[in-house]
Amino acid sequence: MIFQFISDYWEILLIPIISGLVGWITNVIALKMTFYPLEFKGIQPFLGWQGIIPSKAVKMAGISVNLMTTKLISVDEVFGRIEPPVASELVSPMVKETAVKLVNEIMHSQVSRLWRNMPLTLKNEIYETVIESIPAAVENLMADMKDNISELLDLRKLVVDVLLDDKSLINDIFLKVGNKEFKFIEVSGFYFGFLFGLVQMAVFYFYNPWWMLPLFGVFVGFATNWLAIKLIFNPVNAVNLGFFKLQGIFIKRQEYVASEYAKIIENKILTTERMFGYILRGPKSAKFSEIIKKYSDKTIDDVVKKIIPKYNWLVAKKIENSKNIALFRLKEEFPMAIGNMYAYAQTKMAIEETLRSKMAALSEVEFVEFLRPVFQEDEFKLILVGAILGGLAGLAQYFAFFY
Repeated sequence: MIFQFISDYWEILLIPIISGLVGWITNVIALKMTFYPLEFKGIQPFLGWQGIIPSKAVKMAGISVNLMTTKLISVDEVFGRIEPPVASELVSPMVKETAVKLVNEIMHSQVSRLWRNMPLTLKNEIYETVIESIPAAVENLMADMKDNISELLDLRKLVVDVLLDDKSLINDIFLKVGNKEFKFIEVSGFYFGFLFGLVQMAVFYFYNPWWMLPLFGVFVGFATNWLAIKLIFNPVNAVNLGFFKLQGIFIKRQEYVASEYAKIIENKILTTERMFGYILRGPKSAKFSEIIKKYSDKTIDDVVKKIIPKYNWLVAKKIENSKNIALFRLKEEFPMAIGNMYAYAQTKMAIEETLRSKMAALSEVEFVEFLRPVFQEDEFKLILVGAILGGLAGLAQYFAFFY
């Protein structure tokens, strides 16, 4: 009798399984549509699609950086850990080489005859003056950079610029730290869909108009997405239910998320090379030019003092040109010299450890605000996509089995 019942009603008995598959597939597709494609595919402006997050890259970049710059990291704090004397030891050797070449270049271009006829002892004295001044000059320069870092580096703008330049990084951040949550959304679609399918099966056994399966499909697609998103972030504070503790899935993994987030930020966004590159060549590089000019000008003035007694009439009018040449060449060469301290700076700034520890220490409410806006921004779209896909799947199911 059981086999006969199964044979007679197999289409109806399949409803929970198909409903589960619909819930799973709609959730998977909705998630994919959240992140991909990175650029609009289709015919602008209405026919086509771009991932929800990439389509609002500016806003999403702002959301992702707000927490970082307001609660997790301070540019003054991390750069304050760099010790100028140590930095000078690492940077000075290459600066000395550059300075000696620069002396020859300037003297040949500005006072070539004087330089050719100058006694070797005086030339060596000039070289020594420059070389001896380098360690102190570099140490003072690094101290100035450290003291004025907020004027040299806009951390928020740097992060936003990097994320907008490579939209895949925004996706990487959320996909990596929210990996478990997104898997939950996918898998829960099947379980919730199956449970709703049992109700659908019972109803359809007694009442089965053509619109019933598409209607339930809409409901399953809508409800599975909605439930999954709610259970990721709610309840924020743990609720004890006897032997079971109920709390949002994302919140339970705060330490893991903090660790993964910190790794991505240090390795892909706030790299030492990128930050110093931004200081030396970015939108605020004029401030760095002021700092390096102060020390290059002083070095040239010290050298001039040694040769003015004999060559004042010839050298004085060339000083300003020499300073301009020195500034231009040092700005070209300094990025390579400062590269010698990147490993040291990365260790001292400890950006990964700073982000990890501070993010792990956030309150539940503050922590939820990190990933929640990704869904909150277009949560309705995600749920609507699930509902539409569920309705289409239900319609296809009806025509496949009952039409």
